Amino acid sequence: MTRPESPSSPARGSTDRDIRILISAAFVIALGFGIVAPALPGFARNFGVTEFAATAIISAFAATRLLFAPASGALVQRIGERRVYITGLTVVAVSTGLCAVAQTYWQLLLFRSLGGIGSTMFTVSALGLLIRIAPPDRRGRVSGMYASSFLAGTVLGPFVGGVVLEIGGLRAPFVFYAVTLVIAAAVVAVGLRSPVKDVDLDSAPVAVRFADAVRSPIYRSALLSNFANGWAVFGVRTAIVPLFVVGALNQPDSMAAIALAVFAVGNAVVLVPAGRWSDRHGRKPFLIVGLAVCGATTAGMGVSGSTVVFLVLTFVAGVGSGLITPTQQAAVADLVGSRARGGPVLAAFQMAMDVGSVIGPLVAGVLVEELSYAWAFGTSGAILLVAAVGWSVVPDTIGRPLVADRAAEPTDDPRTTGPASAREADPDERADRVGRGDGQSAENQLP
Repeated sequence: MTRPESPSSPARGSTDRDIRILISAAFVIALGFGIVAPALPGFARNFGVTEFAATAIISAFAATRLLFAPASGALVQRIGERRVYITGLTVVAVSTGLCAVAQTYWQLLLFRSLGGIGSTMFTVSALGLLIRIAPPDRRGRVSGMYASSFLAGTVLGPFVGGVVLEIGGLRAPFVFYAVTLVIAAAVVAVGLRSPVKDVDLDSAPVAVRFADAVRSPIYRSALLSNFANGWAVFGVRTAIVPLFVVGALNQPDSMAAIALAVFAVGNAVVLVPAGRWSDRHGRKPFLIVGLAVCGATTAGMGVSGSTVVFLVLTFVAGVGSGLITPTQQAAVADLVGSRARGGPVLAAFQMAMDVGSVIGPLVAGVLVEELSYAWAFGTSGAILLVAAVGWSVVPDTIGRPLVADRAAEPTDDPRTTGPASAREADPDERADRVGRGDGQSAENQLP
């Protein structure tokens, strides 16, 4: 297999600009989400509803994200990543603006639920855009930068939201977020266009189906690790850690916030380096180490005897999670390849995390009530360790043939694309502004 040629300087400059646009948009999106989050429960309670009804607003957003992920993947296949991304941002902007003028609880519930649809649209399409745009030898680094930007927005959002709440009241954060999303959508619509006339961001020669990808043991390992990541990191960490700090360690609520911040710091320390290292040394080692470290420390949290030990374990777990996130995303990108459009594949990958983040806190809550915190954290850690084993028995993704190659194989269905047409569409597979290449030849069978 020959090494892909480096893109020319103008192409490299255009690619870098597109990557910066997506990373900046990710920061704005995460910042706005963090701004709205502190205001949402109080805003709902302002309509005279119960605490359960107020939290149902948050669950409704998550539920619509999960339910509409397959449709988002199908839209990516049909109309392209950039159109779906801009449409998703617009849907969230409009729904958030409507939340600001909601007059009843049920209006707020409806408008926030609609925002979940837009959220899953731009989440799936953003990953697709990064896959098609990022050069193969920089996929891990770009994934790390994207995740770091999103993390920074998530951390800063509540602080900015507190200021906006203080100045403008409960409706102000929604207006602020809606305006920033409109600006972000406009920047993406104008900036994410190639100056080269014969380049089309919304076209791809090969459409990869979920059925094509799930035949790969590597992709199945990615689904398992993303499920475990969603369960332990995005689910149990946010739902159970605050309860454990207050109820088991007898610390104030402020210490729970510190624990979440410590995890975020550990995460941020390694996100970009982990992506860069995986570009040089492969995805598999960092996925195994990250899952093992995060799993072991998560399991240990439930039996930590002091706040200091708990915070140390939390920081190390954050480091482990930071090794997982960019490397895992880059591994999926390696499989799909930038010459293919894999909306359903990326939607299923996102859904695996969403399902984990929904089920994890529920199971952990039952374990806490019926058994102990040690069982809740131990179970979460064990799931991460199982995912580590899953990655240990599959090959690395760097240098492997693409899932798109299997999608391009001739079949009895005349509607499918044969391998010849796929190779002719992108003979050298060099990365460029629209990700028309992924730097790997389409000559071998699916791993």
